[in-house]
Amino acid sequence: MVRLTKIYTRTGDQGETGLVDGSRVPKSDARLVAMGDVDETNSAIGVALTHPMPDAARAMLGRIQNELFDLGADLATPGQDFTPGEMALRIVADQVGRLEREIDTMNATLPALRSFILPGGTAAAAAIHLARAIARRAERACVAADGTVGLNPVALAYINRLSDHLFVLARHVQGETGDILWQPGATR
Repeated sequence: MVRLTKIYTRTGDQGETGLVDGSRVPKSDARLVAMGDVDETNSAIGVALTHPMPDAARAMLGRIQNELFDLGADLATPGQDFTPGEMALRIVADQVGRLEREIDTMNATLPALRSFILPGGTAAAAAIHLARAIARRAERACVAADGTVGLNPVALAYINRLSDHLFVLARHVQGETGDILWQPGATR
């Protein structure tokens, strides 16, 4: 269990921060950019949760928020051994599989897509769409970091699947009012 007794440490005042293994990296490091984007995704999900939505959707987002902290810990753990252990919290295939099962379950109840969807709709659906867009940015940052330091491939799969999950969840939460469809060239 994590125990924080002091919020500021002053150890980052020179533009560096510590990783799980104690090594220090610049706050502009690709790994830290990815961690920040994952944190922003989590915060956007927190905003989405302030809106009314079905209990099942709320439970899914709660699990995802917790897993995004797991993902942050995974990203903050250097090394090429991606096996989870007492000192290495790693995203695992079961977490990706659960996202996929939830996507399939939700998608089975939705009408087939006839066009791209405009992000919006209910307050909850719009907030989930925003979280999805931020998750896609987080994925791009994770891929960039992977190109320089090598990240857990399962973590990369998780963040990729997460944006798909949030897309389907936004449609699911939108519910009976239906998707707001893009109308190509409608304003020409």
